[in-house]
Amino acid sequence: MSDTTIRTYTSDSQRTERTTEETTDERTDVDVCPECGGTLHTDESHGETVCADCGLVVEEDGIDRGPEWRAFNSQEKDQKSRVGAPTTNMMHDKGLSTNIGWQNKDAYGNSLSSRQRQKMQRLRTWNERFRTRNSKERNLKQALGEIERMASALGLPKEVRETASVIYRRALDEDLLPGRSIEGVATAALYAAARQMQTPRSLDEVATVSRIDDMEFKRTYRYIVRELNLEVAPADPASYVPRFVSELDLSDEVERQARDLLQTAGEKGVTSGKSPVGLAAAAIYAASLLANQKVTQSQVSDVTDVSEVTIRNRYQELLEAAENAA
Repeated sequence: MSDTTIRTYTSDSQRTERTTEETTDERTDVDVCPECGGTLHTDESHGETVCADCGLVVEEDGIDRGPEWRAFNSQEKDQKSRVGAPTTNMMHDKGLSTNIGWQNKDAYGNSLSSRQRQKMQRLRTWNERFRTRNSKERNLKQALGEIERMASALGLPKEVRETASVIYRRALDEDLLPGRSIEGVATAALYAAARQMQTPRSLDEVATVSRIDDMEFKRTYRYIVRELNLEVAPADPASYVPRFVSELDLSDEVERQARDLLQTAGEKGVTSGKSPVGLAAAAIYAASLLANQKVTQSQVSDVTDVSEVTIRNRYQELLEAAENAA
C-alpha cells in the first residue's frame, strides 16, 4: 500500500516539474527580445512592447483591456465600475433590464422537468409584462422593433438604427404621435436617420419594407422633419453609386466615371430639381458605356428601381454636360 503511494507521489512530482518547465520555457520565449535576447518591457500607455536593452519594438497597438474611466479614490471607483452590456437606444429600456433565457436547462446544463419548464414559461411571460410598465413603453417597444426589422431588410448599419431610435424617442416625448400610426412615425424616423448618416435609401426602397402606404409615409416624414427641426440635407446622387455598382457587379472604373459625371453635372446645375436615384442610375449607365463595360438599361432599372425612360433622359443630359465641360 505504501509502495503504491510512493510511486504515485513520484509520478505527480514529475508531472508538476515538467509542467513548470514548459511554462517557464513559454514565458522565456515571450519575455526575451528576439534581436538581442534582452528583457522586454510593456509600455501600457503607448500599447507597445519594447526591449529594454536595444529599444526594439516587438509589438505595437496592444489592446488595453482595462476600463476606459479613471478613479482617484475608492468612492469614485465604486460609482464608475459597472458590468453588463452597454446601453443602447435601440431597446425601449435601453438594455438595462434582464431576460430569462429560452433554454430549458439548469446551471449544470441538465434539462428541466416538465413541471419546471411550465414554471419557467410563466416566469418569462410575467417578466415580459413587467418590462413594459405603461402604454408609452409598449409604444416604444413596438416602434423600435419595427425600426430594427426595416433596417435589417434595408441593410442599414447600427449607427443609423441608433439615430432612428433617438428621433422616434424625441417624437414620442414631444407628443407628435396622436393621429399618426406607430409604423408611420417609425418609417419616417428611419428614412430621416439614413439621410442624416449619409447612407440614404430611396423612398421606394423604404416604402417596400414598410407596412404603410406611400402617401402616409411621405406626409409623416414631412411632419416629423418640420416639428423636430431635423437638419436633413438633400440626398447626394453620388452616395447611391457604390451600392448600385456593387449590385450590378461593375468595376471601380465605372464607379469613378459615374462620380465624375455627377460632379460635372452638379457644377453645371443639371442635377437641380431631379431625383438623386434617377441621376445615380443614369450616371452608372453612362459610365458603363464610357468604360466599355456595357450593361443594359433594363438591368440598371431592375437594380435601382428607376424606369428606363428616366435613365435614357438623364444619361443624355449627363453626357451633354460632360461634353460642354470638356
